[in-house]
Amino acid sequence: MKASITAPARAELPLGAQTAYAQLLEAALAAGHQRSVADLSGSFARKTVKGATYWYYQYTEPSGKLTQLYVGPDSDAVAHLRRQKSLPGASARLGPLARSAAALGCLEILPRHARVLERLSEYGFFRAGGVLIGTHAFLAFGNMLGIRWADSERTEDVDFAHAGKNVSLALPTNVELNADPAIKSLGMGFLPVRSLRTAAGATYLNLREPEFRLDFLTTMHRGGDKPFNHPRLGVTMQPLPFMEYLLEDLQQAVVFSGDTVVLVNLPSPARYALHKLIVLGERTGAYATKSAKDLRQAGALLTRLKDLRKSDVDRAWKDLVSRGKGWRSRVKPALGRLDRMFPDLAVLRWLKLPKT
Repeated sequence: MKASITAPARAELPLGAQTAYAQLLEAALAAGHQRSVADLSGSFARKTVKGATYWYYQYTEPSGKLTQLYVGPDSDAVAHLRRQKSLPGASARLGPLARSAAALGCLEILPRHARVLERLSEYGFFRAGGVLIGTHAFLAFGNMLGIRWADSERTEDVDFAHAGKNVSLALPTNVELNADPAIKSLGMGFLPVRSLRTAAGATYLNLREPEFRLDFLTTMHRGGDKPFNHPRLGVTMQPLPFMEYLLEDLQQAVVFSGDTVVLVNLPSPARYALHKLIVLGERTGAYATKSAKDLRQAGALLTRLKDLRKSDVDRAWKDLVSRGKGWRSRVKPALGRLDRMFPDLAVLRWLKLPKT
């Protein structure tokens, strides 16, 4: 059977690229256990007040605002942190590995997006259970699964694999971050979360670039779909239906750009693909135009997973259809549309709905 002309271009990554990515991930996992203040962006600043010396840690927030965090008076503990800052961080060796992976064919994300994700990592978001979702997760799946998704010379594939101007993150409602004092947090390689500020609503805006935003999403809760502010994180999150399905069976991966490497949590690729199908019917109004992109991402992932990790899809599908009639009724029309877009996938013969 001839493949659908609407199926996006993709190519197998060379073995060298796949090996380089695996080495980068392994090194990032090791570095994550050895973090210190040397791995943080920013620097120490000294202030003298009435002859006494006080130390602050200054860094730039994702919004572009320069922030100073009070560390404490001049002391042995602060002096130890300052000495640590001058040493190579645990992540110092990641840059050359990332550049090698990119040179061999692995896909990088935009530098500005990488910087924002790096800063969120410094707050401890991913260690606390935060999950990178949206097209950034899809791009990361390519490196994870040994695929380079799109041929940039084909305009129909640009939107399919384009990260756009927002970064989407999902957090469980019960996520907790360590809010220890500044000296302990900095020594562990994290910024105290109390210093993170967010705009009104479930979006973190970049003041220098208003069209670029961070979207914080979470599972439905007692308040329905009304945005709510997490008291510990200081972040306003937007609850969405079916998000709980996406936040099970998480996996770790690396995203990178140049020397910037960030260890993130991703959804299971299988659940990501099937979640695209379950929410397809929820796309209304302006968001309905994204349904074709959702289908293409789901089909591209399922095509690769059918060859590589079919059992993962089978388990995720079994879980989805077991969640009730509402879930099954929503996914049924999406399966039909996916079958027409990716006829070679034979999704209707593969993913069968229960008769009752």
